[in-house]
Amino acid sequence: MKTDIEIASSKSLRPISEIAEKLGLKPDDYDFYGKYKAKVNDIKGRRQGNLILVTAINPTPAGEGKTTISIGLGDALRQLKYNVMLALREPSLGPVFGIKGGAAGGGYAQLAPMSDINLHFTGDFHAITSANNLLSAMIDNHLYFGNKLRLKTVIWNRCLDVNDRALRNINIIYDNNAVTGNRTDNFSITAASEIMAIFCLSSDFDDLKVRLSKIVIGYDQDNKAVTAGDLEASEAMAVLLYQAFKPNLVQSLEGTPAFVHGGPFANIAHGCNSVVSTKNALKLADYVVTEAGFGADLGAEKFLDIKCRTNNLTPSCVVLVATVRALKYNGGAKDLKTEDLEALKKGMPNLIKHIDNITNQFKLPCVVAINRFNTDTEKEIELIQSVCKSMDIEAVEATVFADGGKGGLKLAQAVAKKCQEKIQEINFTYNLNDTIEEKINKIAKKIYGADGVDFSPKACKLLKKLTADGYDNLPVCIAKTQYSLSDNPALLGAPTGFRITVRDLQLRAGAGFIVAVAGDIMLMPGLPKVPNATKMTIDSQGKITGLF
Repeated sequence: MKTDIEIASSKSLRPISEIAEKLGLKPDDYDFYGKYKAKVNDIKGRRQGNLILVTAINPTPAGEGKTTISIGLGDALRQLKYNVMLALREPSLGPVFGIKGGAAGGGYAQLAPMSDINLHFTGDFHAITSANNLLSAMIDNHLYFGNKLRLKTVIWNRCLDVNDRALRNINIIYDNNAVTGNRTDNFSITAASEIMAIFCLSSDFDDLKVRLSKIVIGYDQDNKAVTAGDLEASEAMAVLLYQAFKPNLVQSLEGTPAFVHGGPFANIAHGCNSVVSTKNALKLADYVVTEAGFGADLGAEKFLDIKCRTNNLTPSCVVLVATVRALKYNGGAKDLKTEDLEALKKGMPNLIKHIDNITNQFKLPCVVAINRFNTDTEKEIELIQSVCKSMDIEAVEATVFADGGKGGLKLAQAVAKKCQEKIQEINFTYNLNDTIEEKINKIAKKIYGADGVDFSPKACKLLKKLTADGYDNLPVCIAKTQYSLSDNPALLGAPTGFRITVRDLQLRAGAGFIVAVAGDIMLMPGLPKVPNATKMTIDSQGKITGLF
């Protein structure tokens, strides 16, 4: 069987000018980044399309295929003659060279040019990393030359778009006689940087600049917040981000136009592509397919409670991706390739919980996409469909990995039909005027199924500080394991009788939310024992193997 990169390399792409022209874009609306990529300027108001959110059950080593389904669904809608666009996230170099490999779809449902998108692309991640670390450098430079702002505590971290556990904790030593002592610092992966969150949540470039100026870098000797604006750093950061902030236009292997822009992780950040690319796509197409990272307890919750709430967005339909293999894994099966109806039944509560969250908690229309593998049996597919039918949910097989858009036609028909249902508004998980503690508890109880939340002494102290400083009206972004509805990755299915432990709270004043760090989640991942990087090669002609 051909690898993803072999399939991608075998396809002929259309010039990006042709893709742009079919969207109604004029030459002045975009700038070329080579033959198959372009940066698109802000689009003035046109149509207002239907937004389709693709999410999934909790991820497992068996894989779920959200991005593949998203791309295949877009291709299928286009085959049905709908005007459609994709609006997806950019891959991070961390997972690409770490454990996952490429992240531009798979099989015959891929974005292209695949190797470009997975590697440096148009440099957006580098710009975000540079802006983040410019601020760090200016903070330490300010301390080095006398500390006019009287900074006592620095809470701003450096970042890097490569997994490197050695950078989780570093020590900075000042060698100026006017400054004594040292301070600790650490690196987060770029996807978890507040600059990434600001980049993805800003409604336009002016909003980006305002948000950058609001970043709290630390506290002074009177325990008052000091911002990037106080340091006079925000304009220089905006200079670095100007070109990157324009959405990237590419295409699928079947020629479906796609914005690929921004890339926060959903386990340690808010997990959604940029607001500017989503909104611009909605101006260009009647149907826009977007994706939220990891399971619906993380990506979809943050997409709805943070991104949609602050940007007046409402999905017309939510597509929940599941696989027979992953559900059997949740049910304790070891052999995922052999029919096992008992394990499938035991794993179904995970899917049921996510359906319940979407339809009963958020009050949104839902279609289940069964991403079918060749080892799945008819009885297993029928079992999933039967359970979904009992909940008045349509579950549709999709074979887009093997068949491209043709393998998603039934799914596309079901989704297009579901988009016609009338939605009043999203039923958010919490109110903004709830206390920070109440917001976290509501997410844990309503979305995860927890009995409640325990806060560490450090978190309790920060709850009081953030409330006293007036940040208690912000949304909450919970950082936790993606593998379970709980904060314990070993608790599969839909566990009950557990509590969430919040050990830290981190202010993201520029992004406009508070991060609650639960369990043992790390903001700087490490490489696995055998990184995917060891499998990659490139020849003198630039041909890459082992990317995926």
